[in-house]
Amino acid sequence: MALAYTRALLKISGEALGGEKGSGLDFHVVEAFAEEIKAVHALGVHLALVVGGGNIIRGATASREGLDRVSADYMGMLATVINALALQDVLEKIGVDTRVMTAIRMESLAEPYIRRRAIRHLEKGRLILFAAGTGNPFFSTDTAGVLRALELEAQVILKATNVDGIFTGDPRTDPSAKLIRELTYREAIVKNYAVMDANAFGLCKANQLPIVVFNIKQPGAIRRVLEGDPEIGTIVR
Repeated sequence: MALAYTRALLKISGEALGGEKGSGLDFHVVEAFAEEIKAVHALGVHLALVVGGGNIIRGATASREGLDRVSADYMGMLATVINALALQDVLEKIGVDTRVMTAIRMESLAEPYIRRRAIRHLEKGRLILFAAGTGNPFFSTDTAGVLRALELEAQVILKATNVDGIFTGDPRTDPSAKLIRELTYREAIVKNYAVMDANAFGLCKANQLPIVVFNIKQPGAIRRVLEGDPEIGTIVR
């Protein structure tokens, strides 16, 4: 099937890499995710990933526990680097050519983020793992994901979650909650659907960047989203 999107950015939370516990790294989950990525990458898609760090530490949570907010946010950024390096190792072992690019310079581990270099990596068929968020405190990895997607001229941002898309309520506690297949930016704002944090969502809306929210645990989900399958996830545009 022809692809609806040939350049995309995938945002995945750190908790997703932690498996059922949502903390640490569950390598069975990481390996399964890597195989999904490999299958999609083989289609020739220009794909970049932004990885969260919530399975190790969340800056906002740590600051509420008493840590200085700026220090806590930098700790969260470093956690995303740990996740990116783990994912890179697993992907490389199954034959996917990758590059980790960080917003905080650490050349011993990864390349610094340079937009033109990142685009060149995509053109050469490499998969990019963006780490360390935006490199600035007070900004989430959601915002980093949208920023990188816009810089790379991605056609869509894929928001991987643990549910099948956006529902009218919380499907984990409300059995009557219904899945919504398509939303406008305005509907998402007015009805207060938690698509992503306000800064990230505002960037998407201002630049007309579509968002697809989908369940990362569903086999073949990433490929189906890239093919434009209307029966998977929720699209906001």
